[in-house]
Amino acid sequence: MDLKEIQNLIKFVARSGAAEVNLETEDFKIIIKTESAMIQEHQPTQVISMPHQAMAPAAPAAAPSASAESTQASDDSKYVTVKSPMIGTFYRRPSPDKELFVNVGDEINEGTVVCIIEAMKLFNEIESEVSGKIVKILVDDQSPVEYDQPLFLVDPS
Repeated sequence: MDLKEIQNLIKFVARSGAAEVNLETEDFKIIIKTESAMIQEHQPTQVISMPHQAMAPAAPAAAPSASAESTQASDDSKYVTVKSPMIGTFYRRPSPDKELFVNVGDEINEGTVVCIIEAMKLFNEIESEVSGKIVKILVDDQSPVEYDQPLFLVDPS
């Protein structure tokens, strides 16, 4: 197995979401562990809420809370969602000793770096595609994120 094949295998494992892959032949042994899998082993399970429109109708006993949720959903609909373009680890600052990229209430412009996502030891700066004000940060610092996962809510007005 040459270096190119090993790199392709690593990319495949990262995209597949597998926690660990072991490959052994007569000549060599390769063990690939994804970082997000190692982080999830050491952190409590993360609950990801789905958009309220996608939720099943609430039981009649839960009607008061259902109306409160629909009000919240309509309030969030005026905001633009900045989503993760890749799988990786979400960081709110360029390094542990630096300031946060953005906070709730900050004004951002198109092209403003809002976070970093680390994927396979590569640190990718994520830029905003909209201008506006950060209303909500939806992911905790140093948490694993999935492709297309909402990261921020931005008020474009």
